[in-house]
Amino acid sequence: MNNGYFDKFLMIDLSSGNSWEAAVPDWLKASFVGGKGYGLRLLYDLAPPQGDPLAADNVLMFMTGPLTGTLAPSMRACVVTKSPLTGTLLDSYFGGSFGPEIKYCGYDGIIITGRASEPVYLWIDDGRVEIRPARKLWGISTLEVNKTIKEELKDDSVKIACIGPAGENMVSFALISCEYNRQAGRGGAGAVMGSKNLKAVALRGSKPVRVWDQGKFLEAVELAYRELKDNPDIKSLTLTGTASSVPFANEAGVLPRRNYYDGVFEGADEISDFGQNKHLWLRSDACTGCPIRCSKMGYLRSGRYRGTVSDIVEYETAAMLGSNLEISDVKAVTHLAHLCDTLGLDSMSAGGAIGFAMEAAEKNLLPQQRVCGHEIKFGSVEAAEGLLRAIALREDGPGILLAGGVRRAAEKLGVQAEQFAVHIKGLETPAWGPRGATGIALSLMTADRGGCHQRGMPLGEDLGGVPWQGRQVDRLAVTGKAEIVIHHQNYLAALDTFVKCDFGTFGLSPATYLKLYHSCTGRSLEGEEGLQALGARIWNMGRLYNLREGINPAEDTLPPRFGEPLPSGPCKGHSFSRDDLKTMVEEYYQLRGWTAKGVPGEETLKKLQLTDTFCRF
Repeated sequence: MNNGYFDKFLMIDLSSGNSWEAAVPDWLKASFVGGKGYGLRLLYDLAPPQGDPLAADNVLMFMTGPLTGTLAPSMRACVVTKSPLTGTLLDSYFGGSFGPEIKYCGYDGIIITGRASEPVYLWIDDGRVEIRPARKLWGISTLEVNKTIKEELKDDSVKIACIGPAGENMVSFALISCEYNRQAGRGGAGAVMGSKNLKAVALRGSKPVRVWDQGKFLEAVELAYRELKDNPDIKSLTLTGTASSVPFANEAGVLPRRNYYDGVFEGADEISDFGQNKHLWLRSDACTGCPIRCSKMGYLRSGRYRGTVSDIVEYETAAMLGSNLEISDVKAVTHLAHLCDTLGLDSMSAGGAIGFAMEAAEKNLLPQQRVCGHEIKFGSVEAAEGLLRAIALREDGPGILLAGGVRRAAEKLGVQAEQFAVHIKGLETPAWGPRGATGIALSLMTADRGGCHQRGMPLGEDLGGVPWQGRQVDRLAVTGKAEIVIHHQNYLAALDTFVKCDFGTFGLSPATYLKLYHSCTGRSLEGEEGLQALGARIWNMGRLYNLREGINPAEDTLPPRFGEPLPSGPCKGHSFSRDDLKTMVEEYYQLRGWTAKGVPGEETLKKLQLTDTFCRF
């Protein structure tokens, strides 16, 4: 095909061992474009209603977009499934080289169902599919799996997605490692993979991705590169990655400290780009086809963790495993982050779970006060390391307690523990404390996969002085934020059908994305209004799925911790009352065209063409 697509899915049933190719219906491409759009629509159609995420009939999908594998800069791929952590939809994004390789194998996505009777891995070589035994890979780390499979296949260029011990043990926030230092991290896709006895997927492809109008596409690519090169935010990412957000968030008073008790941490600089540049970084690195180069390959050259090779410690990880646990030693935080990667744990949820455990121990609510001989308390690197290993292996005591995530752990410990259990719909919240920014709060409350940092947080408007429609935004205003959040949610959902990298959106204009899409596919979205309409369709599709799976709109709220006044920082004393939250959500529902109960209205669904076609293969 000469339009960015191959118009084929690879279908694999692990229970029977069968695989086949399925044509992509034209209606699916026309209405849902790719990536997140394909994934959510197919999740709704192919997964049984209110099914167990860890049952054989849950579907696990690796999805690309039309721009994945092309020269378009800063593109990615995603994993879509039902989350074992939240029970909601799960779309988790990853960079690197695994996504483009799906396209080079000749597919727009890989759809996996069933459960193998014993551990296996998939070997997909230019469309030829083998299900290979993986018993010898069971129990080893993500890095070891990658190395071992490449040695077995005698090809270092093979691209691999795999799970670590956490995925095998079906920890609810286990990740999928998609080549070195790139992960589909949030929501527990690794546990779904483990539930299928699937240790890894290995790919090798040679098919080129062709575009509709090569001349216009190259012009659009050149324009995109110029925009990225000239943008100051992109220049900052190239220099420091997201680690420079640590001092920014600290100054704004939204950096989580001590299980979100506070928003200011005096050791912030030590775990930021300042500390990382001094102790870790060696050179810049980038994902396939990305000029931003936000990664920083590093090596700890001295101290207890000497010899650790690591990527940059991203903002979210630095905050959740650093300030949130009251750990300011950047070498220790790097070690903990590396341990999460090798064990196959989402570092954000892991940091949230450990912070919860440390506070529970402090309040004498945790049945077991020690792990690996070390007292569970804030500031203890040894306790954090012990808890990570215990969680990944589901060891008796705190390991089993925390392996299901903060929500389930709090339910087991009782009502008092639920007062400081920081999650939204079961997903541990990201490292942006919402008491200092009401737009951030609303985006977290309404995010489609639970408390999430990639669902329209208006950081620029709330914290960066970016005007909205010509006016400055009051960071603590309870009203007026819904239109901003909805705009960003729709825009990002639309671009997640392409599938974009979040950082690329800092530099690329909507017009340039539309030029890339049109010249690649021959299809048009009719300007920014078209992007908004596409995004609204995707967002409402996700809401329909979540409602079908039993999500209660009453969960569109914040955890009790954020009803406590901030003890310090520029927003000292600020908190959210129940009336505040109600006002914010009601305004959001109204502008979304949803009922007072948070259900998309009939007119909204009709306008978005969601009244309803089912996909059958």
